[in-house]
Amino acid sequence: MTGKIQAKAHLTRERVCELLRSLLRIRRFEEKCAELYTTEKIRGFLHLYIGEEAIAAGIIPVLEPQDAVVATYREHGHALARGIAMGPLMAEMFGKQEGCSRGRGGSMHVFDAATRFYGGNAIVGGGLPLAVGLALADRMQGRNNVTACFFGEGAVAEGEFHESMNLAALWRLPVLFVCENNLYAMGTALAISESETDIHRKAESYRMPAAVVDGMDVIAVEAAGRKAIELVRGGAGPAFLECRTYRFRAHSMFDAQLYRSKDEVEAWREKCPIEHLKTWALGAGLLHAEETAQIEGEVAREVAAAVAFAEAGTWEPVGDLARDVHSPGALA
Repeated sequence: MTGKIQAKAHLTRERVCELLRSLLRIRRFEEKCAELYTTEKIRGFLHLYIGEEAIAAGIIPVLEPQDAVVATYREHGHALARGIAMGPLMAEMFGKQEGCSRGRGGSMHVFDAATRFYGGNAIVGGGLPLAVGLALADRMQGRNNVTACFFGEGAVAEGEFHESMNLAALWRLPVLFVCENNLYAMGTALAISESETDIHRKAESYRMPAAVVDGMDVIAVEAAGRKAIELVRGGAGPAFLECRTYRFRAHSMFDAQLYRSKDEVEAWREKCPIEHLKTWALGAGLLHAEETAQIEGEVAREVAAAVAFAEAGTWEPVGDLARDVHSPGALA
């Protein structure tokens, strides 16, 4: 190993409540999205983050406002954790003009310049070179920023992964690579697609600090994320976190999940990041039952308000559909 990411948790009662709120906002938002999808309020592809919430909730709030975030098509949780308001995010899911991307992106292409949230990328591994480019731009402009790049273990099979690792390490760019290892690239198990299933070892081969984190434990994720971000911002070059997690729902709403057993899914559900945090915090006296109920109520009202905002939103006029769309004919 070329370097280790060692971390200690920085926890207060207030921080525990913030973590629980963040986890619940992501979970309840996505549960509502699944419900709305069945009624065709949300259309197209929908990839849910349910089960993986601890990664976005643990790492993204540790970043500074000027830092950049690059995510995948399973990015609703990252968007919420980054500070994109739930109303505009839900409106984006509906395809309404009031969405954070004016309804042009939908579920898979959430973008928000104000928070430096650069997708939402539908191409597996497509965000990795974008993250390297953003970090290079920050370096050339003399900005002490960090770019956090989230991707699944399926992206490791792409050439872009190795190209990005190599350039980031070679040029010592300020990128935090976060692999959300949920064991399945769509329906392909990691063990039958990669000869080396310890993903962090691939990063170590490029001589960057790397660590494995329990991606179901938001406290562990936050501690490791905080330390890794400090290393990157301090000029040490890129760092890598392999967060081992599991998606409780199907790959997408069209997935029959024939590649994994119900027993396996249930075993992982027992490691639910929300219940894990609740149990630990209640036992440690950092949280009380009435506080959890209060947070649940507040989140439920926020989700309801977001749906109402999206429902009241407007469709883009047909005459505006060509706006921001460029073609050789349009430029002639």
